[in-house]
Amino acid sequence: MCRCCIFTTLWIWCLLDQAAKDKALQSMATMSSAQIISPTAFQNKMALQGLSRPAYPTSGGVKGVMRPRRCIMSLPLSCLSLLSSIKPFSQQSYAMQASGPGLSMSPGAPPWQGRSIASSKLRMLEFSAFLEQPQDPETFNKHLFVHIGQSNPSYSDPYLESVDIRQIYDKFPEKKGGLKELFDKGPPNAFFLVKFWADLSVNLQDDSSFFYGVSSQYESSENMIITSSTKVCSFGKQVVEKVETEYARFENGRYVFRIHRSPLCEYMINFIHKLKHLPEKYMMNSVLENFTILQVVTNRDTLETLLCIAYVFEVSTSEHGAQHHIYRLVKD
Repeated sequence: MCRCCIFTTLWIWCLLDQAAKDKALQSMATMSSAQIISPTAFQNKMALQGLSRPAYPTSGGVKGVMRPRRCIMSLPLSCLSLLSSIKPFSQQSYAMQASGPGLSMSPGAPPWQGRSIASSKLRMLEFSAFLEQPQDPETFNKHLFVHIGQSNPSYSDPYLESVDIRQIYDKFPEKKGGLKELFDKGPPNAFFLVKFWADLSVNLQDDSSFFYGVSSQYESSENMIITSSTKVCSFGKQVVEKVETEYARFENGRYVFRIHRSPLCEYMINFIHKLKHLPEKYMMNSVLENFTILQVVTNRDTLETLLCIAYVFEVSTSEHGAQHHIYRLVKD
């Protein structure tokens, strides 16, 4: 979108009365993420009161990437119903507790179990989604949309707060391999909920030299091959899945798994651009209420669930950038 179009759209938005704004917001709130990135659907919906905008170009398909990876897209996605708002959990009536059902630690358990994203067999060390913008042939700026940094909790640190997993069942796939089936199969200490406040304070351009990627790192005491499935969901239904396989590297007495600079698929890039072009943050949050991601890391050979992480999102208003909060998922 050119700068002139952006300013014109913002000017039109400022002229709308509150009733028109509410009508536009209500229209967007009933759109799936698939419709958000669809040029025709998005423009038709946003034609309310003259609030329309050029569409970000979409890709004709999702190309394969190096190593055993695949992206699966199922479009279009029909709107089912407007989901209830997901705001910071401290502002909702979610039943939370410092420890409770599903928290069972052996006497020799390391301090990070129950205090970070870690099961008895695999620990997440780092996770980030980012944009790299080249400045010259040798340097680039890196912007973090979301980020979970390495931490080293001690036994004196409190356990993670817990949230009943049944409160979020409807925001994730319910069919075979869905969140409910996975939790019933267990193990219960492998399930987590992460609330991200994403940092969108970056200037996005339609530049082919920009790189959108995701990096993550894990460690284990076992030598195995892991498979990471990441499902993007809209209105609780899967629209994109990316599957990656990673082999262990033995470092400093442990096995480390690194998924480094995995390219973000076109679906997600288009969705970020559409979200960024909305004129107000509360409108972005309204769209994000219907958008979730489910990541499942398994042992490739035994199919055992090592980690299952449900991600929900809101736009960060902090000057400190991306923020997050981690919860354990339990069933009371």
